[in-house]
Amino acid sequence: MLDLKKIRENPQEILKLLHQRNTDYQLQPILDLDTQQREKQSIKTELQARSNEIGKIIGQKMRSGVNSQSEEISRLKEEGNNVKAKLAELEPEERELKAKIDALLLELPNLPSNTTPMGKNETENIEVRRWGDEFIPDGSHILPHGEIGEKLGIIDSERAVKVAQSRFVALVGMGAALERALINFMLDRQIDAGYIEVIPPVLINSESLQGTGQLPKFAEESFKCENDDLWLTPTAEVPVTNFYRGEILEAEKLPIYHCAYTPCFRREAGSYGRDMRGLIRLHQFNKVELIKLVHPQTSGEEHEKMVNNAEAILQALKLPYRVVELCTGDIGFSAAKCYDLEVWLPNANTYREISSCSNCHDFQARRADIRFKEKGKKGTEYVHTLNGSGLAVGRTMAAILENYQQKNGTVKVPEVLQPYLKTDILGNNEY
Repeated sequence: MLDLKKIRENPQEILKLLHQRNTDYQLQPILDLDTQQREKQSIKTELQARSNEIGKIIGQKMRSGVNSQSEEISRLKEEGNNVKAKLAELEPEERELKAKIDALLLELPNLPSNTTPMGKNETENIEVRRWGDEFIPDGSHILPHGEIGEKLGIIDSERAVKVAQSRFVALVGMGAALERALINFMLDRQIDAGYIEVIPPVLINSESLQGTGQLPKFAEESFKCENDDLWLTPTAEVPVTNFYRGEILEAEKLPIYHCAYTPCFRREAGSYGRDMRGLIRLHQFNKVELIKLVHPQTSGEEHEKMVNNAEAILQALKLPYRVVELCTGDIGFSAAKCYDLEVWLPNANTYREISSCSNCHDFQARRADIRFKEKGKKGTEYVHTLNGSGLAVGRTMAAILENYQQKNGTVKVPEVLQPYLKTDILGNNEY
């Protein structure tokens, strides 16, 4: 959530930054409601002061011997009752205005960082670096990952659709084992890097989704339980960040690092061509997520470290990838700055996103009210929150099935996964 005080004091500057996102957000409705709310707040303050003053005057007069039934006391009591009646009318009006302001603020995205490159859309993102060009295979014999997975009997789309619907897959035998191996490998590496593992609930309430920015704007992209205020989590970022909702943390305990594996659920509305098959864009997928709560002064440095933590997984797997810095017109709703990691898929002859690492500054912390306090200082500050995939497991499997595919129709197992799978080859897995 954006700071209302900053909007009030610098509306043109805030509007300029919002428009860098290539959007047409307006601030005047918020400013108008804010003016009305502050006027009512001012009147309420005056009325409360007068109510208190009347109470004191009545007390003083009665202590000095004035009869409580006197005309003077009765007149003061009548004025006091009128003031209280006005307050009773004013308070719900002010609360309603405040609720309207909050609703409009919740619709506004984060402001881009001053280091986020300007651009209209993804075509103006900036490639930062590439890694692993020497591991890019000759793609002439390589089948799409979904097709080789079906041939090997480790991916079953047909039966998954039968028990669910399109955009679901089932992993069988070595396919299931490979998925599990990847999850364990990713968690092991991130724990070694200093992250504390969490297994959070995968059913989460609306307040949690609002805290990280998925609600109210993106309600249609998530799956909601019909009879409860519960949603299937779209990413572990939501429950883990909200662990600290409404808390004031000790500054000495920052930074806080967490990693979490969860299944993730998204509607993924729209048509994506070749992505309708395989493991790239599903309603349900597994992901290992990285989450940080950090001091504002270190969030830039912590962001770069997080990107490196995600890169380390791809490097260990020897999967070619590139790092792309997203421009102002392509960063996510809650992000101030974002890097995408894109892995090489040889059959498609292109890089595809496998991790998105975002620095949200204090945007999510304001929505979820996560603050910290430093010893010896008055007041509190909002933490900065960061999140990133470390990695999307299905997309990692897709990259392995294509980059490690052999001409004889088998798939090599990356060396770092062989201790988990106890084999160096994925062959036919009929069932």
